Amino acid sequence: MKKITAILLGAGARGNIYAHYARECPEEFQIVGVAEPDRARREQFVEEYGIAPEHACESWEQLLDQPKFADACLVCTLDDMHTKPAVQALTMGYHVLLEKPMASTEAECRQIEQAASGSGLVLSVCHVLRYTPFYSKIKQLLDEGVLGQMLCIQQIENVGYWHQAHSFVRGNWNNSETTSPMLLQKSCHDMDIISWLMDSRCSRVSSFGSLTHFKPENAPRKAPARCLDGCPAAGICPYYAPRFYLEHPRAEKDGFVSAITTDTTRKGILEALESGPYGRCVYHCDNNVVDHQVVNLEFENTGTASFVMTAFTQDCNRTLKIMGTRGELIGDMEKNEIVYQVFGAPDPVHITVEMPKVKNSYNHGGGDFFLIRDFVRAVQADETAQNKTTAAQSLQAHLMCFAAEKARNQHMVVDL
Repeated sequence: MKKITAILLGAGARGNIYAHYARECPEEFQIVGVAEPDRARREQFVEEYGIAPEHACESWEQLLDQPKFADACLVCTLDDMHTKPAVQALTMGYHVLLEKPMASTEAECRQIEQAASGSGLVLSVCHVLRYTPFYSKIKQLLDEGVLGQMLCIQQIENVGYWHQAHSFVRGNWNNSETTSPMLLQKSCHDMDIISWLMDSRCSRVSSFGSLTHFKPENAPRKAPARCLDGCPAAGICPYYAPRFYLEHPRAEKDGFVSAITTDTTRKGILEALESGPYGRCVYHCDNNVVDHQVVNLEFENTGTASFVMTAFTQDCNRTLKIMGTRGELIGDMEKNEIVYQVFGAPDPVHITVEMPKVKNSYNHGGGDFFLIRDFVRAVQADETAQNKTTAAQSLQAHLMCFAAEKARNQHMVVDL
């Protein structure tokens, strides 16, 4: 099959992850254009992927103002900048890979779905959990009827205290007025995977949660606005920025260091923390998104699900339990372990899911790799039927998120 070419709108953490596939399988995929407002990131990306100067732009508008020169467009801009470039790219004839959430409002999500519907083009929303070997194996077991009729799902997203601090207190997604509510940005993955596993439409939603801990009244005594300004709690505070970005094993592995600076030397990191947003005290930020939330869901097939999102965990992973009429299943995504017990059987069945063997760095338990691989192959085949995460499929997860936020804020059960 022919090599697929693509342009990238937004060369941040997520955009770089998907671009890795051009290094993984250069015979299948090539990045030929980039739009990125940060000059240092843009120049670094241009050098890495050999992009022509005329196809490296500061804004997505500048890149899409040019006549179509690639097969696909990867939309990895900030949440509130998804709709216009996604719709314009579809109008121009680009196949589109769209970072989640689709958009920050229900109206814009529907606008994107309408633009994709009937276009004959592939639009894949980045619900990476559907592509993980872990959840794919669980879906296979459920479709085979191993647990009988599925009646209840319990899923927990353990955000991790350090991930919460980086992304949702200090970082790009810390304020719902400028980006998205926490549930939409972080956990539309979970709404989508619960919907996919339940294989039914959601009918009613309730939700509770709040921002409780990351507030000024919880700051250590005499804590300054920035960690490096002589914080008296530097030795004991788990959120002390230099400790995380210079010492935590996930800081570099998961790309958090690269998010704060392109100079990832010790000197470069400390300079970024001295003046950038990631060096702020977590108790003195402009954040307003929740740090814990629970969502209860009822489905048309009478199945129910509960979802918990919490910042206050050591690890960053997802765990779940599924209960059916013939058995139960417990899974840990970080460990890639699944255990299910058929009622009456002498012993449980233990499964360790095999991960893809790849050369480059991907996240989400292999989901990032399989997502971009399957998108490229769907475009190669020019076949929308191969798409596992269409805009129409993704829309339900987003509607569940919007309903949950309404339920949480207005103290009500929302009927979908």
